[in-house]
Amino acid sequence: MFRSLTVLTLAAAAAASFATPAAAAERQPYTPAALAAAQAKGRPILVEVKAWWCLVCASQGRTIKATTAAPQYNNLLILTINYDKQKEYWKALGATKQSTLIGYKGATEVGRVVYMTDKAAINGLLAKTIG
Repeated sequence: MFRSLTVLTLAAAAAASFATPAAAAERQPYTPAALAAAQAKGRPILVEVKAWWCLVCASQGRTIKATTAAPQYNNLLILTINYDKQKEYWKALGATKQSTLIGYKGATEVGRVVYMTDKAAINGLLAKTIG
């Protein structure tokens, strides 16, 4: 009896852990209006300029996803610019290539990471946006 009760308790705990979604930053496609609204609210924002075919972008994305799953990033807004289809947007922000990450605290730019997969650099930029 004790053994079956223990198994049921463990099974229930495991099921609950899968049912509870992990904390994560909010993601949206980039628009100038979305950026302006988030800046007006003083939100921390990460703008990522990425292309589906870019291996550096993919590596950056994995680092961003892993880091921003932590609860301290719940208020972070990640706005994604499609490098191939939204050229006017990334150019307006002063980006020159895909795999550009731009961090903002409200309307103030706090840093950039360009064409780099260094986890410490990416995590440092993310920390500046919420710090």
